[in-house]
Amino acid sequence: MLVCVIALKLHIFSIHSLKEKRRIIKSLREKIKHKFSVSVAEVGDYELWQSSELGIAIVGNDKGLLEREMEKIISFIESNGELEIISLGHEVWSYRV
Repeated sequence: MLVCVIALKLHIFSIHSLKEKRRIIKSLREKIKHKFSVSVAEVGDYELWQSSELGIAIVGNDKGLLEREMEKIISFIESNGELEIISLGHEVWSYRV
């Protein structure tokens, strides 16, 4: 089993409150979950209204497939006009029971 973990730092445009940020991030998380069947969580910058950190996990058995799926997710996020990716990191781990 392989696990791909993606860490993203996002800058959110044109918002003026934490309430607006939370609405945008919640919507983005739900869209990513439903479109790609992955786990997504906000993992940092909770109280900063123009910044957010997301963690995304993908599980599979083919490294190439995981990396292609990761690229699709990143492209999907980049196509959102309300935010931009400031930094991105990812790793693929092999996990055995």
